[in-house]
Amino acid sequence: MSDAIDKLRTICLAMPEAAEVDGGVGSPSFKVRDKIFAMHHPMNERPSMWCKAPRGFQEVIVGSDPEHFFVPPYVGIHGWIGVWLDIDLDWQHISELVEESYRMTAPKRLIQQLQSKGKAP
Repeated sequence: MSDAIDKLRTICLAMPEAAEVDGGVGSPSFKVRDKIFAMHHPMNERPSMWCKAPRGFQEVIVGSDPEHFFVPPYVGIHGWIGVWLDIDLDWQHISELVEESYRMTAPKRLIQQLQSKGKAP
């Protein structure tokens, strides 16, 4: 499972000014300017990643692929999505989800840095 955490860490820390902090459950959270945009979280003894998602996206993705995605407790009410990390994953898709969450969290100046590095607007 450390492979999944390492991949998640690589994706998250590639974002401008992203930082890793202890998430309080012995798992990392990833922040930009002291705001969380992604976190690793063990849930029911299964590793998962939680991140922000655009309004309406949670229902669509969880409804279309409940084997991979779920509504996480606590933050799910705010539209966050959960991704199980102990099954076969499309890491490109995970990267896109993390980037979208980062864009929803980071200040405009950092989003511009992300765009200048060749990421989509």
